[in-house]
Amino acid sequence: MAAYIVRRVLLALFTAWVISVLAWFVIEIPPGDNVQHFLDRQMQMGTAVDLRVADEVRRHFGLDKPQYQRYAIWLGRLLRGDLGLAISEPGEQYLAAVPVRSLVSNRIWTTITLTGFTIVVTWTFAIPVGIYSAVRQHTVGDYAFTFVGFAGLAVPDFLLGLILMYIGLAYFGQSVGGLFSPQYQDAPLSVAKLRDLLAHLWIPAIVLGTAGTAGLIRIMRNNLLDELGKPYVVTARAKGLTSWRLIMKYPVRVAVNPLVSTVGYLLPGLVSGSVIVSVVLGLPTLGPVFLYAIQGEDVHTAGFIVLLLGVLTVAGTLISDILLAVVDPRIKYTQ
Repeated sequence: MAAYIVRRVLLALFTAWVISVLAWFVIEIPPGDNVQHFLDRQMQMGTAVDLRVADEVRRHFGLDKPQYQRYAIWLGRLLRGDLGLAISEPGEQYLAAVPVRSLVSNRIWTTITLTGFTIVVTWTFAIPVGIYSAVRQHTVGDYAFTFVGFAGLAVPDFLLGLILMYIGLAYFGQSVGGLFSPQYQDAPLSVAKLRDLLAHLWIPAIVLGTAGTAGLIRIMRNNLLDELGKPYVVTARAKGLTSWRLIMKYPVRVAVNPLVSTVGYLLPGLVSGSVIVSVVLGLPTLGPVFLYAIQGEDVHTAGFIVLLLGVLTVAGTLISDILLAVVDPRIKYTQ
């Protein structure tokens, strides 16, 4: 098991390097460079441009060197935490270039917090409801959860967000957008600010996790139904094993495997799939940054987020493989 984890970590590092090469090509595909895009924006706005400063910025970021050297410089700076130069920011005009690190540093932690909380909420509801629907097949509760599940899959996340925003304003007189109250928006980190964050997290988590929860409920229900009809379950029941003890000890551990294997797609999916929801709800996450970077041809910001999504996919897949070995003892990694 330990040797397998070491091999998977090494493979994950190699895959992350390949993703960095692909992300670099995403950065290099548009004509010109990031500084030129910034200068073009400045000239369109009628702002005076100092070409000597632009040349100094190019030399600082190695943009005057061959492509392979620029990639090596970019990767080296990336490993040191220098993510490049950004020329766009959500809600701001193209007035000044800012480091990508300062642009995403505040938003990446809110994104991680929201993503983690959404995953916890999704699994907390999906697994028990899926077990109940399978054990109580063709009952009123099963039909009710099935209806809610299909409704959750059918309703777009951003539409659900708009509905909740309308209900909050029309019936409760409160805005459900954002992750902080106005008085805590720019306040330093404190216990009161964390409490305010937890009070606001549940609305975005419900909006982002509805479709995922509905899908996982269907997967859990169908897999558990398949396991409950197998001979080993029938034999265990015939020997007098308690129903709930039997279900939780054997069939559930097998039926949960597909859910564990989806961890690799949950992490990047919640980041990339929350772009529209984040814009609608006014969430300070990486979603709006990614959208504005693509619209503004901000290649360094977009390239970093593409790289981040790829690394999250690799990390999620590695976590899935390790969890599968822990959850299902039938899985052996001997090669």
